[in-house]
Amino acid sequence: MISDQLLEILRCPQDRSALHHADADQIQRINERIKSQELTNVGGERVKKQLDGGLIRESGDLLYPVIEQIAVMLPDEAIDLTSTN
Repeated sequence: MISDQLLEILRCPQDRSALHHADADQIQRINERIKSQELTNVGGERVKKQLDGGLIRESGDLLYPVIEQIAVMLPDEAIDLTSTN
């Protein structure tokens, strides 16, 4: 889990907005889509690794995955939440 202290420092690399933790239900839904090989990231690549968590930008439309307790803050690795509902 990303600490609250680190979360205060981290910003979305695209628009510099604040981030917050994804809730467990969101991560479960995303991991189900990953397991069924239905989920792609913003860069168009299929997401293959299950998420430990995620950081959602202020507008709520993008999630940066947390894999093996490391936040992946690359814009192309983000998951578009408007397509996961």
